Amino acid sequence: MADIEEPSVKSVTAIHLDAVGGIAGDMFVASLLDALPTTWSVCQRAIAAMSPPAQVQASVAEYTDGVLTGRQFHVAGVEEHHDHAGHDDASGNDHKHEHDHSHDHSHAHDHHEHGPGDGAGHHPWRQIRQRIEAAHLSDGEREAAIGIFTRLAIAEAAVHGIAVDDVSFHEVGAWDSIVDIVAAAAIIAQFPNAKWSVGSLPRGRGLVKSAHGMLPLPAPATVELLKGYALHDDGEDGERITPTGAAILSYLAPSQSADLMPRQLLTTGTGFGTKRLKRRSNILRATLYTAAPASVETAADVVEVLRCEIDDQTPEDLAIALDNIRDSDGVLDVCQWPVFAKKGRMAIAIQVLVRQDGGSEVARLILDETTTLGVRRAIAARDTVERKITSSDDIHVKLASRPSGMTAKAEADDLSGIATHAGRQRARGRAERSVLDPDQDDE
Repeated sequence: MADIEEPSVKSVTAIHLDAVGGIAGDMFVASLLDALPTTWSVCQRAIAAMSPPAQVQASVAEYTDGVLTGRQFHVAGVEEHHDHAGHDDASGNDHKHEHDHSHDHSHAHDHHEHGPGDGAGHHPWRQIRQRIEAAHLSDGEREAAIGIFTRLAIAEAAVHGIAVDDVSFHEVGAWDSIVDIVAAAAIIAQFPNAKWSVGSLPRGRGLVKSAHGMLPLPAPATVELLKGYALHDDGEDGERITPTGAAILSYLAPSQSADLMPRQLLTTGTGFGTKRLKRRSNILRATLYTAAPASVETAADVVEVLRCEIDDQTPEDLAIALDNIRDSDGVLDVCQWPVFAKKGRMAIAIQVLVRQDGGSEVARLILDETTTLGVRRAIAARDTVERKITSSDDIHVKLASRPSGMTAKAEADDLSGIATHAGRQRARGRAERSVLDPDQDDE
């Protein structure tokens, strides 16, 4: 990153993840630490609170693959055995422990009460949970750590057809992965109100050798955790999303829909995995944003504009549909006007103004309520005047503070009970003059 002042975590309102190489626990931690290096002290405190064995040491270091620069997150001092040293996928590519944990599967047996990372082959989920609950973590850190592990346990239970409390982990329960998850939880807890999003995820290719034999990629637990996400094949062989990385995503529940809201980019971070890919850097990139500055040029008052045209819905039904849309939360205004559509047909153009972050829900409503086959969406900045509602003689009057002075407008609905056009005009005039100049004499 450029040598600029690090932004405050409190200023971050949105974080987007680009899984260029994939997502693993160590890559997630490294990308956020690269973006906000001072957060490392928070991770260190959380890791120490778990009381790992003295030989288990976590570190973050600058790294380059010759194309890009960023950081890698390492956990040293973990006992090496055949599952920890790495394994071969079907393509013959070697993977190190965290970035290729497709063998991290559970069992409903062998519930030895060993501590995590003591060399035992299985680590009961209930024991890991108890350890996290007893650690001196903040409420947010504890919630995130247990939330991530719980999602892993639920996925493993679904894969193996066992109860969640009967789940035992392989390497996901060892100290390297515990440190990864606790460090990730410490980072996540720094952004309790941030909106998370992620791009399309690389699916991976081939088979991977595990303690249970050859397994397809993505690994079974990873598939459970990634249900509902958009995945793609980027042509790279081997595992791309680890169970730990998938569990972090599952906990964050990031959006994959288009985000049209304007935001100011604060900083970016790059986290490297351990495997070298053939066609791209093996990175997870995090971009951190804050709300756009408060000025018209940067959309201080931002709305989303939804547009469509309709030529095959009856006027009666369309009127009902527009009333339903108008009553939806977040909708500011609905208007319509006649247009000439394809083949010279008369059609109705519909425009809906929506508050920030409400466009997706209202667009779905438009597609349900009308016969249109598509809705165009755009972000627009608008200038508005301060206004308030007051009343005079039981007539509500809207006051607007315009650049040239205050104006008043009586509510038409309150005039509906007054007979004749002239009578309504007199009542309107009296009400508006009364609120603009309360000291004036009535006519």
